[in-house]
Amino acid sequence: MKNKLVVHNTLTKKKELFTPIHKDYVGLYVCGPTVYGEPHLGHARPAVTFDLIFRYLQHLGYKVRYVRNITDVGHLENDADEGEDKIAKKARLEQLEPMEVAQFYIDSYHIAMDMLNVKRPSIEPRASGHIIEQIEMIQKILDKGYAYVSEGSVYFDVEKFDKNYGYGKLSGRVLEELFSNTRTLDGQDEKRNPADFALWKKATPEHIMKWSSPWSVGFPGWHIECTAMSTKYLGEHFDIHGGGMDLLFPHHESEICQSTIANGVESVKYWLHNNMITINGQKMGKSLGNFITLNEFFTGNHALLEKKYSPMTIRFFLLQAHYRGTLDFSNEALIAAEKGMNKLYAAFETLSRLKINDTPTEKAHLDWVERCYEAMNDDFNSPKVIAELFEATRLINLAQQGAIHFNHEEITEFKRNFELFFFDILGMKRENAENNNQDLVEQLMQLILQIRQQAKTDKNWEIADAIRQQLNTIGITVKDTKEGATWEKDVN
Repeated sequence: MKNKLVVHNTLTKKKELFTPIHKDYVGLYVCGPTVYGEPHLGHARPAVTFDLIFRYLQHLGYKVRYVRNITDVGHLENDADEGEDKIAKKARLEQLEPMEVAQFYIDSYHIAMDMLNVKRPSIEPRASGHIIEQIEMIQKILDKGYAYVSEGSVYFDVEKFDKNYGYGKLSGRVLEELFSNTRTLDGQDEKRNPADFALWKKATPEHIMKWSSPWSVGFPGWHIECTAMSTKYLGEHFDIHGGGMDLLFPHHESEICQSTIANGVESVKYWLHNNMITINGQKMGKSLGNFITLNEFFTGNHALLEKKYSPMTIRFFLLQAHYRGTLDFSNEALIAAEKGMNKLYAAFETLSRLKINDTPTEKAHLDWVERCYEAMNDDFNSPKVIAELFEATRLINLAQQGAIHFNHEEITEFKRNFELFFFDILGMKRENAENNNQDLVEQLMQLILQIRQQAKTDKNWEIADAIRQQLNTIGITVKDTKEGATWEKDVN
């Protein structure tokens, strides 16, 4: 299966056979969150996308070093070279230390990702913990003549790079157009050209996060962080760099410039980008103010949400679209995803209870397995895998009705592969069955309380009291309030 995997390389704009630089080993770097706010659905998509890719590469037998960074310094407002640091601004407004802000939202991110069943990466480096590596890389670029110092800041010379290497390979941006379209901002008079980007910024006196460097007391530029950390942990040339499509320019384009000069080679063999999540056709994000946090999805506490949605519903919703396609949010789409997901959980439970036909039969009901592999090998096509799991569900239902029969060997293989693709590769949690049971208990209790209320209305106090007493014997306490009866399970 290894030699059949095809991935869409953003750099070449086409699908390519995946061949790692080192046999049986894969280096994977993904841009992680800038930690100044609660994780939202836009954060979930790249996390789930590259979790799917991580899981499948591991299933194919590759030893994967997955590096996903944390940006806790240097990411300025509007993704520009001027303005306030996003985390420092949050710290100033909240009257906290910047690292206090960063740690709080790192913890929030981890909790949300754990709920979505996203595997932790092999290494999760922080930008603030790699200042030395960034300074060393900036010095390399200066020594090779592709950067310059201006007023204590260091800028990358994009025009010189363009003449010798060609700028815009990843994003398709033309440098002349950037020059003409880039408006003059405060501080840009330090640059030779408006398209040049900061490798190091001299800090103003009021700037909170700053370090000593050969050029000034300041802080690293946003782009140099990822180049320095990916080089440190994956080497000068590695297999896959991933992230959201919104990072393609200027972030990833700048990374190509930096690594080409500092390392003498374009570091990344395959660039993979997930597309955006939209609301009414507009990108979801903090800067636009139209985002919904993951916690709001899990609690239902948002004006745009009709109800709360479980973490696995969110994960399944994301996987129903190919990672390179746009995905538009709506309650209708989430409810449909929830129904589809529950059908697959129910099918797996049914599969465990199927009667076995000992009569030898051909393995005529496992064609869907091969098609699942074909889908995953075709640029990680998760919606096609889900479609094949629904085909498997159809077969399970036919077997339950007695229309078709599985022998012992076939049902064992059927179950193993259903588990493989639904739980291991798509990453759906088995705990959902427990959640469904909790929902069922809640519904049954409401029915019992309604029956008890009807008994009270009919003045049948004996039945009403008997229901209450019987519930009490199994550890459930019923309380009568002005708003109606409530129940709770005794802790002890």
